[in-house]
Amino acid sequence: MLPKMHRLKKNKDIDKVFKKGKTIKEDFLILKILKNNLTKNRFSFIVSQKVSKKATLRNKIKRRLSELVRIKFKKIRKNIDIIIIAVPGLETKDFWEIKETLDKLFEKAGIKKDDPTN
Repeated sequence: MLPKMHRLKKNKDIDKVFKKGKTIKEDFLILKILKNNLTKNRFSFIVSQKVSKKATLRNKIKRRLSELVRIKFKKIRKNIDIIIIAVPGLETKDFWEIKETLDKLFEKAGIKKDDPTN
């Protein structure tokens, strides 16, 4: 789980990313990114009832996404607000398929650090 300081919680911040942010889509995930004026990254995960009516499955998807971001955290550039949105169909994917898709999204968005040592 991501620490609280790296979570994007306030509605006004989420709305700002939705209105002004850049959108990238890959497979069953959508990424919205926007630079912030902070020294840290903040993340939010959105899994709607369109993905699954069951809250347990939606929460499972959020936990998987959060864990993948936690693993990749040090390889992501700083000062970015990121919203990851799940699209129907993601519930059938396993952890490793989601990981590959998220890697492709981060690559497309250009938010990975260029440092080869990380």
